[in-house]
Amino acid sequence: MEISFLPQLIAQLTETESISLAKSIKRQEIITPLSPKVIATSYVQQGNTGTPILLLHGFDSSVLEFRRLLPLLATQNQTWAVDLLGFGFTDRPKEIKISPSAIAIHLYSFWKTLINQPVILVGASMGGAAAIDFTLTYPKAVKKLVLIDSAGFSAGSAMGKFMFPPLGYLATKFLRHPKVRASISRTAYKDKSLASYDAQLCAALHLNMPDWNHALIAFTKSGGYTSFKDKLAQIKPKTLILWGENDKILDIADAEKFKSAIAPSQLIWLNDCGHVPHLEQPQLTAQHILKFTSA
Repeated sequence: MEISFLPQLIAQLTETESISLAKSIKRQEIITPLSPKVIATSYVQQGNTGTPILLLHGFDSSVLEFRRLLPLLATQNQTWAVDLLGFGFTDRPKEIKISPSAIAIHLYSFWKTLINQPVILVGASMGGAAAIDFTLTYPKAVKKLVLIDSAGFSAGSAMGKFMFPPLGYLATKFLRHPKVRASISRTAYKDKSLASYDAQLCAALHLNMPDWNHALIAFTKSGGYTSFKDKLAQIKPKTLILWGENDKILDIADAEKFKSAIAPSQLIWLNDCGHVPHLEQPQLTAQHILKFTSA
């Protein structure tokens, strides 16, 4: 399997869903107000009918995070996943300071270029915070909102204060270490057997993209996504909140807080799931999203 812009390690993927999604990754040159240069943006698109669904991945992740969920959603809806600016296999222009506002501008430019109609916006973990931010900034682009074990209620990480030379590079070197990433992967799942070599490879392939560490340092130094709790009442689209009962990454109490703060919302707890129900129970996750989409 050869896709010129993807790391050669992609050839080591072993699971059918991973190989299939990797083969479908494309790139589109996106014009944005952020730079006079286009940004080569990686994405996946499957399905041709229904309201478009747009999937946003979590922190230090990529479209491969949706290798099990996206094909299930695409059976009924055209479904997209995109690598956010500064993440995944999307280019990381050094002249652009990676921040939540830059991510939103790039995402809007991607949406305007390739989709250009209201979407069902689905965000997982940090992608949930990005989805909230996008919904508040560009409300006409979002028909409905889905949050999966979402960040964005509590304050963001305090890592930014450590992201200056040389500590920034030491922090990314630590995060890059296979044992560290394996530990994070195991923590994300309730069923630890799902933290396979293939799963760890999917979660780490993008680390081999140019300027991965520079972009991660820049994003963290920007402060990342902070709390939206004072703005959540402004969200108008109907919102579905899905949360794994055994989430060990984010505080499960945030699920109820999101539900209380977002008026047009419903909360569904997912049994026997950790932080990544879209990977642990993709069939059930897809079922809830598709039912919400068609309602």
